Amino acid sequence: MDPGVQNHGVPATVSVHAISAGSLTLPERFFVHPADPEARKTVPSLSFLIQHMNPSTSKITRIVFDLGIRRQISAYSPEIQAHAQTRQPLTTAPDVISSLAKGGLKESDIDYVLISHVHWDHLGMPSDFKASKFGVGAGALDLLSGRTKLTNGSHSYFEAGILPPSRTFELPDPLQNDSESTPSYPRPEMFCEAWKPFHAFPDTMDIFSDGSCYVVSAPGHLPGHINMLCRISSHPLKYVLLAGDACHDIRILTGERDIATWSDERLPHVTCCIHASVQEAEKTIETMRKVQRDGLDGGEVEIVFAHDVDWAAKSLKEGRFWPGHL
Repeated sequence: MDPGVQNHGVPATVSVHAISAGSLTLPERFFVHPADPEARKTVPSLSFLIQHMNPSTSKITRIVFDLGIRRQISAYSPEIQAHAQTRQPLTTAPDVISSLAKGGLKESDIDYVLISHVHWDHLGMPSDFKASKFGVGAGALDLLSGRTKLTNGSHSYFEAGILPPSRTFELPDPLQNDSESTPSYPRPEMFCEAWKPFHAFPDTMDIFSDGSCYVVSAPGHLPGHINMLCRISSHPLKYVLLAGDACHDIRILTGERDIATWSDERLPHVTCCIHASVQEAEKTIETMRKVQRDGLDGGEVEIVFAHDVDWAAKSLKEGRFWPGHL
């Protein structure tokens, strides 16, 4: 499958490849309601390779979406190391670098690393990518620096300085649609498009200006949470939405379960939730339900969450992990 095609009126596409990037174990009671209080499930922390070919120049642009779990847990901050112990069993291999190598790619082949959100199990080891540009959603840098504090639970720990400031850009807030970049490093031209609605999605950015790949603002889980909407086939028309942590259990998307909340004696007077804003998360999930039900432009939309163990197992059998493709 070509990374991208646009000729004779055929809709442009990108190729999308699942990447193994470690696994962790999630207690069900922190994610869904009602829940078995003893149930735990080991799930992947998926990464994805997105490839786009310019039809005029044949230049391939490669994006890695999320970096999964760091191959050395000891390289995390002490607070995150302690939290990771609550997510055992946990695996770190293969990580993104070794998974890319299985298909013949090196870190130097990656143009951009886009992070769905800045939780530890999606940030991996940014220092592995010594030339790639890093992109995050609006508000993510303030979380990393500590300028923004969350009160939704004791699970939200962040690492100041983990992203290279000279190569990191932050997307503007869709609610402000500000054309100015927050960090000192300017946004690359392809990420300077205005946020625009696309079907049911209120805020999207057509980064290749050909409809093949959109950054989608997906608020709720964390400030700056973003998804990627990719057109992977023109005949038949098909999209895939890489949905990050917009949802942690497919039963929430289907309506069989609700988003969980809980109490923590360390945080009196706080209703804890895996999402920073339950209301915004529910709006984002409802948009996904609509898109999954109605499709886009008459085409099917496959929704993939970062921790969907059943999707990962099925896709591994079907050869959808790199060097295979979706």
